[in-house]
Amino acid sequence: MKAFYQDFKLGILGGGQLGRMLIQACTNFDLHSSVLDKDANAPCSLLASSFKQGDITDFDTVYVFGKTVDMLTIEIENVNVEALKKLEEEGLTVYPQPAIIDIIKDKRRQKMFYREHGIPTADFFLVDNREAIKQHMDFLPAFNKLGTGGYDGGGVQRIRNAEDIEKGFDAPGLLETLVDFACEISVIAARNSKGEVSVFPAVECVFHPEHNLVDYLFAPSEVSPEIEEKAEKIARQVIESFGLVGLLAVEMFVTRDGEVLVNEVAPRPHNSGHQTINANITSQYEQHLRAILGLPLGATDIILPSAMVNLLGEAGYTGPAKYEGLDDLLAIEGASIFLYGKKETRPQRKMGHVTIVDQNADALKRKVEEVKKVIKVIS
Repeated sequence: MKAFYQDFKLGILGGGQLGRMLIQACTNFDLHSSVLDKDANAPCSLLASSFKQGDITDFDTVYVFGKTVDMLTIEIENVNVEALKKLEEEGLTVYPQPAIIDIIKDKRRQKMFYREHGIPTADFFLVDNREAIKQHMDFLPAFNKLGTGGYDGGGVQRIRNAEDIEKGFDAPGLLETLVDFACEISVIAARNSKGEVSVFPAVECVFHPEHNLVDYLFAPSEVSPEIEEKAEKIARQVIESFGLVGLLAVEMFVTRDGEVLVNEVAPRPHNSGHQTINANITSQYEQHLRAILGLPLGATDIILPSAMVNLLGEAGYTGPAKYEGLDDLLAIEGASIFLYGKKETRPQRKMGHVTIVDQNADALKRKVEEVKKVIKVIS
């Protein structure tokens, strides 16, 4: 394979905000970034070395695009895996590996993988439709999750009792027991093509009570050293069991009795790692590049405690994005804003994020609340 510093073209499937921040890391390696996305105005469109408009779920489009690059990676799992498999068979390096993406993009197969490899996870049943949920009444309350297609909090329904079954999905999915957890954490693991593994310290995620996506997070988490060690060990177990090359975000529940259970994983840079740009020696984006290029993995130590607040479109606003409160936000010591370049806002759309660094954990929490009050995305 051509050396990465010799006119090397890295192909990225997906042109969203994760790809945008990956491109920003590419510039430090002088990497040519070629991006494929269906949206002509995707966040990556103006930053990529080259940008191609096309459907990343279409076989022919992905296959033809893959023939123009030296390596392929992803910023979202919803890609045409069959095209990636064919490209891989023909000699193109594809990281993460297509067979692994194929497992992870289907929550049913993902959960079965954990069971088969002795990875701790919440108990579950596979269900083919809404009618099948009725066969597990004694398992309720539980969450019904779509096997494929759910993203950013979508594809999940809480089924409390028989009356809630009509809210379930009439499609293949799983029924997962409701976990009595103390907190939710995420550990991002990296594995390079030489088999070396490194993990970032666990972060503690606080989810929006209605939209089922991360509202904000703190790094490091406030879990005990014993729980931290257990979580990092599990993250290593997961990435090594997959044999994945690249980055793997491992989202976990910490139960009230001290268990750590894998919820789900993402084989790419992740929302729970944005703060690493400001707060860690190596960012998750640089780490992803190091991993797929077969370079030594970077140090993951935290330089300063941090928080990350997702910047979502305000309810009631759809149209050209306007950012209200930027002056007040940037007056907060330690706050940095990352806008994703999305021209249109809509309720709960991820439009950017804010990171905050501070030596004091209590000060960080106060600043999170202040950030949430002052900055709004309207139209």
